[in-house]
Amino acid sequence: MSASRVRWPVVLVEDPVTLRPLRRRDRTAWTELRRRNAAWLEPWEATSPTIGPAPSFRAYVRDLDAHARSGDALPFVIEVDGELVGQLTVSSITRGSFWSASIGYWIGEHVAGRGLVPLAVAMASDYAWFELGLHRIEINIRPENAASLRVVEKLGFRDEGLRRRFLHIAGEWRDHRSFALTVDEVPGGLVRRLREQAASRE
Repeated sequence: MSASRVRWPVVLVEDPVTLRPLRRRDRTAWTELRRRNAAWLEPWEATSPTIGPAPSFRAYVRDLDAHARSGDALPFVIEVDGELVGQLTVSSITRGSFWSASIGYWIGEHVAGRGLVPLAVAMASDYAWFELGLHRIEINIRPENAASLRVVEKLGFRDEGLRRRFLHIAGEWRDHRSFALTVDEVPGGLVRRLREQAASRE
């Protein structure tokens, strides 16, 4: 799919999760969520080796929307029962001979451990594969981030090894483990795989 054919905004729904664009009217909820979870998120937050002024919320939303409309990314918020609880971004969307993208995410501590992130990642992956036509999805995680490692384990992402000093996190270049899946490995999609796993445990 070329950038000119990208459909945005996109809303994805799989009970109880909704993935939708961040809106300017989300400012209060988003700011409060970030404030309450600052300590929870800080060890895993991407930073920059060059410090500049933080953009305004309006500018941040505008930048996310521009990347989405250009076909570079799908920047979603994670919403549960009408509450904004986190964000998930399909980024680095590359076509040509690669047809790949990366997924990154964060969620509030008060809803962690409820299976919301695995479902959100499954929803975004299925959309990238079956609607955008991408071939490969990658997720990069710090080796110390046990909660995030459980997400890729639950979804069956392959561990492709360690990337040394891969991303700038919390002020330092940090090692990450790289995980990936290709569409041919999950012909029925990740949401279906999750639902079948849940049904088998009942």
